[in-house]
Amino acid sequence: MNILMMGPQGSGKGTVGKAISEKHGIPLISTGDMFREAMANQTPMGIEAKKYVDNGILVPDDVTIKLVKERISQQDCEKGFILDGYPRNKAQAQALDNITNIDMIISLEVSEEEAIERLVTRRTCSKCSAIYNTRSYSKDDCEKCGAPLKVRQDDSDIEAIKKRFATFKEQTLPLIAYYKQKTTVKEIDVTEGTIQDNREKVFKETGL
Repeated sequence: MNILMMGPQGSGKGTVGKAISEKHGIPLISTGDMFREAMANQTPMGIEAKKYVDNGILVPDDVTIKLVKERISQQDCEKGFILDGYPRNKAQAQALDNITNIDMIISLEVSEEEAIERLVTRRTCSKCSAIYNTRSYSKDDCEKCGAPLKVRQDDSDIEAIKKRFATFKEQTLPLIAYYKQKTTVKEIDVTEGTIQDNREKVFKETGL
């Protein structure tokens, strides 16, 4: 099954996507991780993307979709994949339609106030990238590997978070209507409850 995770920053789509990935044995693919891996491996698309990243320029859509196509053609995606962070607008969605089919959209809905609160209290492991929240986890070290936790730079700027939330509502949220004409769309409100509560809610409402 090919799944697309949607939701604003702070909705928990990466965390939920990881849980689905582990349960069903299909890879969770984020555009950020994809760029880093392609550049580290010096694939043709990675080399091209690096030219933009090194100059502080957003990677153009045509380069991004080529990188997505390259990634989902790999052997570990034969039984399906989960995309997190792509597409972000209609042009990207249309480009994605030309290379693969999406079987389910999981759209996580959260209030802006709750998203901000989650992000400013979020901590990320400096080694294994596990995510914690100070509202429910008070330690300074990762429970899984013991490495120190850190605050991501993009989690500490509230005004920047608000701008990203506004951009999501303007450019990405309209994709819900676009995909409803094509495939299964599950809209799930995750404003309330713990991370574990919301993971279980997603599994229940999607049947995954």
